[in-house]
Amino acid sequence: MDRLRQRADFLAVAKGPRMNSAAFVLQSLARDDDGPIRFGFTVSKKVGTATERNRVRRRLRELVKRLDAIPLRPHSDYVLVGRRAALSRDFVAMLDDLRSALHRLQRQPANARSPKGRHPNERRDLTDDR
Repeated sequence: MDRLRQRADFLAVAKGPRMNSAAFVLQSLARDDDGPIRFGFTVSKKVGTATERNRVRRRLRELVKRLDAIPLRPHSDYVLVGRRAALSRDFVAMLDDLRSALHRLQRQPANARSPKGRHPNERRDLTDDR
């Protein structure tokens, strides 16, 4: 598995489906190329100091390393957005949460975002007939 590093890739994945957990949010996006599965990690400044954010990021990276043979979608990108609860949550519970989130994502269409096909925070155009 490769890593996401460019901001444009993170923004693209943010448009895909997401699954919430106590310690993180898992976002995914199926790509149209034949590249490998890629993971990205992000933690906002709201989580805490730089030391705390780095600790959350390390824990998220370790979760991905310890994933067993979970069927991940081929040619997909995943982003784990860390939350403050990742600092104190039991690691085994976080691993179970990640497995559960991946299974829930498998049951969704590849690039589904919301029932109306737009981001819930996106402003609706007045000429839109949805």
